[in-house]
Amino acid sequence: MQGANLTIWGFFFLEGFSRYPKLEIVLFVFSLVMYLITLLGNSTLILITILDPRLQTPMYLFLGNLSFMDICYTSASIPTLLVNLLSSQKTILFSGCAVQMYLSLAMGSTECVLLAVMAYDRYVAICNPLRYPVIMNRQVCVQMATVSWVTGSLTALLETSFALQIPLCGNLIDHFTCEILAVLKLACMSSLLMDMIMLVVSVLLLPIPMLLICISYVFILSTILRISSAEGRSKAFSTCGAHLTVVILYYGAALSMYLKPSSSGSQERDKIISLLYGVLTPMLNPIIYSLRNQEVKDAVKKMLGKISLHHTQEQL
Repeated sequence: MQGANLTIWGFFFLEGFSRYPKLEIVLFVFSLVMYLITLLGNSTLILITILDPRLQTPMYLFLGNLSFMDICYTSASIPTLLVNLLSSQKTILFSGCAVQMYLSLAMGSTECVLLAVMAYDRYVAICNPLRYPVIMNRQVCVQMATVSWVTGSLTALLETSFALQIPLCGNLIDHFTCEILAVLKLACMSSLLMDMIMLVVSVLLLPIPMLLICISYVFILSTILRISSAEGRSKAFSTCGAHLTVVILYYGAALSMYLKPSSSGSQERDKIISLLYGVLTPMLNPIIYSLRNQEVKDAVKKMLGKISLHHTQEQL
């Protein structure tokens, strides 16, 4: 019976930021505002990519997938964080913890692959513009997006299923979410198999896609510098600059979390990085793409104009 208790817990306590009670209200307001902006920004981006015929291109198909991922990713953990910041009993059921861990890993892993796919799309668009419609046809784009989702979902399933089978010697998670590294710190003994799975998946989804992105951008930069038209160079830099900004933000936080020595840094620092990684980056993605992309700004203005016209007609 004692052995069973080590393995299966009905619920977990989430330590979160309870050591700093005065900070919790500030974090609640910060997280709530960021979450609402994330939902609004990413939902708007999805909506305009569906409704505006000019945005029915591969880049915006991938961008719509990225926005949907960001909504799912934040919705997996931020609502729980918001409730726990105002609650004295910061608990989560085992089933809720499992779902939260899986969704966070699945969305994060899928985004790693999708960002590499988006870099390849920009490479083909800029380096092979005449062949772009043939190479990146609708069927190929759907297949690439599907591969991203399947890869992320399967690697997350592998990590989650093994992590939840490891005997745990406690149920107090020193984090604000069921983050896999925080949960594994409760393990009664180290698992070589789990360590290997985490290492292989981390290398597969972080350095390898990042290397492919860097190679793509070396070719892209070389091609852009050869463009004679200043307007053409500006447009190419604009779309690629937005994607590259998102890549740096996302991979910078992910690499600092998953490819550092286990003894490196404090858990408090990890929580702050996770908060920025889980709230700030998804919120900034649609803003970055909107500010750096004239087509997106035009589509938003067009949609707002239609809404305003419809509202005026209803009043009349």
